[in-house]
Amino acid sequence: MPRFAANLSMLFTEAPLLERFERAAKAGFRAVEMQFPYEASAAAIQERLAANGLTMVLHNFPAGDWAAGDRGLACNPQRQAEFRAGVAKAIEYAAALGVPQLNCLAGKPGAGVDEATTRRTFVDNVRYAAEQCARAGLKVLMEPINNFDVPGFWLNRTAKALEVIAEVGLPNVAVQYDIYHAQRYEGELAATMQQHLAKIGHIQFADNPGRNEPGTGEINFAFLFAHIDRIGYTGWLGAEYKPATRTEAGLGWLKTYR
Repeated sequence: MPRFAANLSMLFTEAPLLERFERAAKAGFRAVEMQFPYEASAAAIQERLAANGLTMVLHNFPAGDWAAGDRGLACNPQRQAEFRAGVAKAIEYAAALGVPQLNCLAGKPGAGVDEATTRRTFVDNVRYAAEQCARAGLKVLMEPINNFDVPGFWLNRTAKALEVIAEVGLPNVAVQYDIYHAQRYEGELAATMQQHLAKIGHIQFADNPGRNEPGTGEINFAFLFAHIDRIGYTGWLGAEYKPATRTEAGLGWLKTYR
């Protein structure tokens, strides 16, 4: 049976961050994930997790200045030191919160950086992150993001992520498969997940178009959630979508598929 985690960077954002944990629990979620937990202390987040009986299953490495347009640092050779400092910070939070896996956003190459340098930088940074995370018993994920939503994002396809995993050559590296991004750029959702399940460490979802909740677009989630269960995926499914209105008003899917 599918297990759903609320992405608190996208859901319940009508409330301040630390109030979203209670709202997620009251809505029926038993787990949460976050893009960037760093605006609050790990101790404050841990208190909210414990108070609401929630597990935190994922957060990202720091990804630069989001408001200024950064979408990750890992493929930019000019920001390698910044990325690696962020690895240490992410591991510190993960250890305090019991988070088992961290997501590495590739981001965009710097101006004038060629493809070979971009790829080498990303592979080197993922390998570094994986080595550091292995010492803490953590897995490193990589998320392909479509270039319609984020032009210039370097890691844009599942196949590309799988190539990087092979180049890195470490066992604690996997794909974060986002159904919305994959639908926009690749399609073949069911077949891709089944073929590469062993390399998929986490799955996220939103409907398309609009990146809203299931049932608002073209994706057949009744089929897809049953398929994910049938092929043997045992991880969490992260609800990372933009609610069409208020979060609670769009949670009918949770009652239907949970």
